[in-house]
Amino acid sequence: MKAAFCGNDNASAYDISAGVLKNVCFVDALNLVPHVFLLFITFPILFIGWGSQSSKVQIHHNTWLHFPGHNLRWILTFTLLFVHVCEIAEGIVSDANMKSRHLHLFLPAMMGFVAATTAIVYYHNIETSNFPKLLLALFLYWIMAFVTKTIKLVRYCEDGVPFSQLRFCITGIMVILYGLLMAVEINVIRVRRYVFFMNPQKVKPPEDLQDLGVRFLQPFVNLLSKATYWWMNTLIISAHKKPIDLKAIGKLPIAMRALTNYVCLKEAYEEQKVANQPNKIPSIWLAMYRAFGRPILLSSTFRYLADLLGFAGPLCISGIVESFQNDTNTTGKTSTSYLSSQDFLKNAYVLAVLLFLALILQRTFLQASYYVTIETGINLRGALLAMIYNKILRLSTSNLSMGEMTLGQINNLVAIETNQLMWFLFLCPNLWAMPVQIIMGVILLYNLLRVSALVGAAVIVLLAPIQYFIATKLAEAQKSTLDYSTERLKKTNEILKGIKLLKLYAWEHIFCTSVEETRTKELISLKTFALYTSLSIFMNAAIPIAAVLATFVTYEYQNEATLQPYQAFASLSLFHILVTPLFLLSTVVRFAVKAQQLQQAIFNFNWISVLSFGSPFFIWFMIIIGQMTMIVGQVGCGKSSLLLAILGEMQTLEGKVHWNNGGRSPGPFKSMPEPQDCSGSRDRNRYSVAYAAQKPWLLNATVEENIIFGSPFNKQRYKAVTDACSLQPDIDLLPFGDQTEIGERGINLSGGQRQRICVARALYQNTNIIVLDDPFSALDIHLSDHLMQEGILKFLQEDKRTLILVTHKLQYLPHADWIIAMKDGYVLREGTLKDIQTKDVELYEHWKTLMNRQDQELEKVTTVGPGRAMYPRESKAQLEDEDEEEEEEEDDDDNMSTVMRLRTKMPWRTCWRYLTSGGFFLLFLMIFSKLLKHSVIVAIDYWLARWTSMENKTGDSTDLNRESKSYHVAVFSMLCGAGIVLCLVTSLTVEWMGLTAAKNLHHNLLNKIILGPIRFFDTTPLGLILNRFSADTNIIDQHIPPTLESLTRSTLLCLSAIGMISYATPWFLVALVPLGIAFYFIQKYFRVASKDLQELDDSTQLPLLCHFSETAEGLTTIRAFRHEARFKQHMLELTDTNNIAYLFLSAANRWLEVRTDYLGACIVLTAAVTSITYRSDSGLLGLGLLYALTITNYLNWVVRNLADLEVQMGAVKKVNSFLTMESENYEGTMDPSQVPKDWPQEGEIKIEDLCVRYENNLKPVLKHVKAYIKPGQKVGICGRTGSGKSSLSLAFFRMVDIFDGKIVIDGIDICKLPLHTLRSRLSIILQDPILFSGSIRFNLDPECKCTDDRLWEALEIAQLKNMVKSLPGGLDAVVTEGGENFSVGQRQLFCLARAFVRKSSILIMDEATASIDMATENILQKVVMTAFVDRTVVTIAHRVHTILTADLVIVMKRGNILENDTPENLLSREDGIFASFVRADM
Repeated sequence: MKAAFCGNDNASAYDISAGVLKNVCFVDALNLVPHVFLLFITFPILFIGWGSQSSKVQIHHNTWLHFPGHNLRWILTFTLLFVHVCEIAEGIVSDANMKSRHLHLFLPAMMGFVAATTAIVYYHNIETSNFPKLLLALFLYWIMAFVTKTIKLVRYCEDGVPFSQLRFCITGIMVILYGLLMAVEINVIRVRRYVFFMNPQKVKPPEDLQDLGVRFLQPFVNLLSKATYWWMNTLIISAHKKPIDLKAIGKLPIAMRALTNYVCLKEAYEEQKVANQPNKIPSIWLAMYRAFGRPILLSSTFRYLADLLGFAGPLCISGIVESFQNDTNTTGKTSTSYLSSQDFLKNAYVLAVLLFLALILQRTFLQASYYVTIETGINLRGALLAMIYNKILRLSTSNLSMGEMTLGQINNLVAIETNQLMWFLFLCPNLWAMPVQIIMGVILLYNLLRVSALVGAAVIVLLAPIQYFIATKLAEAQKSTLDYSTERLKKTNEILKGIKLLKLYAWEHIFCTSVEETRTKELISLKTFALYTSLSIFMNAAIPIAAVLATFVTYEYQNEATLQPYQAFASLSLFHILVTPLFLLSTVVRFAVKAQQLQQAIFNFNWISVLSFGSPFFIWFMIIIGQMTMIVGQVGCGKSSLLLAILGEMQTLEGKVHWNNGGRSPGPFKSMPEPQDCSGSRDRNRYSVAYAAQKPWLLNATVEENIIFGSPFNKQRYKAVTDACSLQPDIDLLPFGDQTEIGERGINLSGGQRQRICVARALYQNTNIIVLDDPFSALDIHLSDHLMQEGILKFLQEDKRTLILVTHKLQYLPHADWIIAMKDGYVLREGTLKDIQTKDVELYEHWKTLMNRQDQELEKVTTVGPGRAMYPRESKAQLEDEDEEEEEEEDDDDNMSTVMRLRTKMPWRTCWRYLTSGGFFLLFLMIFSKLLKHSVIVAIDYWLARWTSMENKTGDSTDLNRESKSYHVAVFSMLCGAGIVLCLVTSLTVEWMGLTAAKNLHHNLLNKIILGPIRFFDTTPLGLILNRFSADTNIIDQHIPPTLESLTRSTLLCLSAIGMISYATPWFLVALVPLGIAFYFIQKYFRVASKDLQELDDSTQLPLLCHFSETAEGLTTIRAFRHEARFKQHMLELTDTNNIAYLFLSAANRWLEVRTDYLGACIVLTAAVTSITYRSDSGLLGLGLLYALTITNYLNWVVRNLADLEVQMGAVKKVNSFLTMESENYEGTMDPSQVPKDWPQEGEIKIEDLCVRYENNLKPVLKHVKAYIKPGQKVGICGRTGSGKSSLSLAFFRMVDIFDGKIVIDGIDICKLPLHTLRSRLSIILQDPILFSGSIRFNLDPECKCTDDRLWEALEIAQLKNMVKSLPGGLDAVVTEGGENFSVGQRQLFCLARAFVRKSSILIMDEATASIDMATENILQKVVMTAFVDRTVVTIAHRVHTILTADLVIVMKRGNILENDTPENLLSREDGIFASFVRADM
């Protein structure tokens, strides 16, 4: 066919006798002029350029959108491009019906498409370069295009072209679009005044774009980049070269920051408070709607558009298959060029292109909807966290101590409930989009299949309540699992905290069994959860099959007409669309109910009573300004409560605390005033109090940050404080000095070190008033004296600062300016020591006795605090090894290809370990059932294609038709039944396999950990071990199985779809190659970036949760220091950091989904075009298109699940790393039956040439030690820190490696005994008293071997009987976690009672009196001398008087025994070490 601009079949086509504008072909040619003009003007500018220096304003990003009407322009231009595509298609289809080629029908439209594309590219470059004058070219183009299109429209009107003709409609729309674009251009001129005005408008870029730190550019980029997340390319590609860190993702834009959103939410909340209705309670829902309603409405609009466009798929499939079916190629050639809309939409190629465009638009709108809701959810979460934190800062201490609000509840509110509210917001658009989707789906189904469609819809609707029921049960099972999981974690945490005691008492199996029992309950709950998850997956997969079966069988037997392929496959597609909202409905309703509960929880939290100042029933007393006031009294008399009352932390019953209003004259404290009422010295904040609590409170930060605590760093002052608190030697031992990070709650420090850092913090602050609550409790005498002399008497009193000191160290009373003696919550006496000596002789004499005894204490010369050092003794050697490892790692890092290969590689080996830990049978069953299920589903669809195609081809033979119908229906029904059954089997096998793997992994982990050597617990942070049991176990339990199921399902669906399309149209495989390459690179880049961003999200969430916990625990300290604003600011920063990580992760997911969706659309277009072109069977064509649409839905899930599984397998890898650890050797050479039941009966101990080390590769800590302890002897062991005292005590229990020599107890070498037998026959009291949550009975006798009388006897000996009797429940009275409802002294006495209950003939006391007051120590010593009179007692000495009365004293140094004799003999040696110790203390 010859080509000509106006065609060769009509001679009048070139006739202009009636006038140039009367000729349609000339008018079409005239339409080319504006396009050619634009291309001619813009191409030189675009390609030659005008230099980057044209921008008048320098900004950090080339994303600044300078011109008004930006989004409207992009929307109009994209609409124009779409209309141009329609115009091109209309022209080509019209031309195909002509006798000769008419180029004027489509060539101007093609040029228009190129010109519109050029216009938007040109505009983008002009806008980002801020050169508005060059927009004049576009302005002229819009005018010219508007004029030429208007001429064309007028021409059609004059020719009487009806409105039904497509070309008329297209021309009319284009006139409107060009007119609107012209108006946009005029608006830019009006606003920016770049032409026709004397003074052009100066513009300033947004504040965010002036900030180098802001890297999240979604709000600032152009519409195309917004829709496709093009701006993310740089980050995602760079992840392949360098891991994404916090610096790479930068800061949040101002509008998304927690503070901004908190202010918005608060204002919306406060606006509801009406002055004349004070009792009206504001609604948090209304506040949320007012603050965040607009983006939710925008998201809902996007969702509506996406859902409506989603129906284009079934409609286009129906149209293509029908047109393909009815295509007889009988269309005659005509000379008319006009085409109606109906004829246009009957063309299969047109429908294929429309389907492609509809998919592109639908997916773009859907991802936009997701992004907007996620961004809004993140903003809401930030606002809620700020609101909750503000409330926490105002909580009264009693709220936490009395259990009205627990740390667990706060963590739950922060970590879970705010996230669930955020997720509800994500699902919100579904609430109002789903009804529209369902109604539209049913209408279209009815249009296709009439009454039969309603049967299928009824099946879906009737099964929806079952889905809701399953979803509800799933939520209940999840809650139940969470409860058991929390209980299991609590028990595991207690085991890990008290592991040393458990091993020493051989109680591991008791506590392990307790955890296993809770785990069994959790597993039962997890089984229920897995069952309902399986049913949910099954319902989602089976409902469409059931609906299709019911519909098609009804249609076949109800209608005489046969089922057509276009009806069958369009219906199948519609059923898949219908199932999604009904499946989501249950989830959305569940989240809506949950959100209502959460809203109530947040509301209740906000209405908890806040801090009320004042003190309880204390009588009048005074604190003298500029002097030291000491508060003394027995344990539990109310000393700490008095301090809290002074600080305003106690609930007021009656009375007031007044603070002196300035100056330095003496005066009483009164109630805490507001800051504006304060006055004081210029350089100090008079009402900021430096406070060190009795229980040390540390931040998860460096040592230096904990000491300076937000104050300016002063090197001289810092050094003075660390020296005064004897911290420098400890700091020198740390791997990074004072820049070493202290673990959460100071987990890598001993009690004494934690306490001294808290005291150092108080001393460092530049405040008038210092409050120290028992700062010497965990310190030995040397450290106590040094702190008293250098820190308090010298550092504080020289500065004339007011000091309030609570202490049990009565030897320091002479230093006090004022003393307050307390008893039972009342002030017993107050005054100077001389006053009390005169007025209360009895009390003074009692004090004098205690003071004399304390003055005789053994000096424990030490440079390190008591207890375990911050890091092990071998830290330096270890650090050297670590340095070598780091150097090796750095060498590896130089090899970039190796690093990248590791980063992009899937952890297949870990995956295999996980799968096999579930059992080979279940693994085989899962793989086999999955493959069989997808084969059956493909068979169902293939059979449907064959059935509809065959019935369509059969003749009019009624009998043959009936027989064929029955045969096809029977086979179809059987296949559907098999498919439904297999759906259930596969979902169950995956969940069951996951559950078995989880069960085995946890069981192996728990047993491995609990039987591990004590050295492992000394060198591994508790948080790290606990993380294996919490976060990692949770991932293995609940996250991996659904991810694995989703991954296998999505992958098999995509593979079966590609296989079916290729079978229907083999030419599709040619196009699949480039699409496959594109998919490979997309998933490759995404997986690496996603992994980094997920890790960032996890790593930034933990500090945020820790900060909330730390704040709640240290409320008293924070408020005393008046540091609320600083902590609030830190919380906002942590929230923003976590939010930016999550936002980038969400944007990365959208980046992936947009690309995979567009790839899916390309697959659909390719499949449709190749099928139409190469004329496959109509049934197979429908099947191919249906599967192509399936790929669009599942392609991104393959990559997402693959990335998720890669991250989740990290949990399995971490657990496996612990499973390779060596356990303690619990077996002995002797059989337990060979050991006498009453061994050791005498308590005789022979230590023969003993050599001990902590590990095989470490140096010995005891070297050839020899000693003999007679039965019933009381032995004291003393020596400096590191001398080997504690190592010797551990050697009795084989907690350390005895590699030479032996310990013989009552004639039996302990190395031959099974560990459990040995440890269960000895008793020990440790320095740190450990109690477990449960009852008093359980703490004294976990093995339940003793009678009540025996337990009461033990309590009486420990002088606890009366106290326990007064408790509700007596022996069954509750002991909270860590025994926090008892004082330290009481806890140590319980430990003494526990040791007595065991009735062992040997008792080891490892510095048991180090952290208790004198009164408690007296009780302990008295019990040892009376109740343990016939037992062998080995005391590791902390205080001198504890071993002066001993039968034998052993002095140790560097792992050797230097002196071994009675105290009297050792003191008689003037040059002896023991004697020198005693002399140094005198």
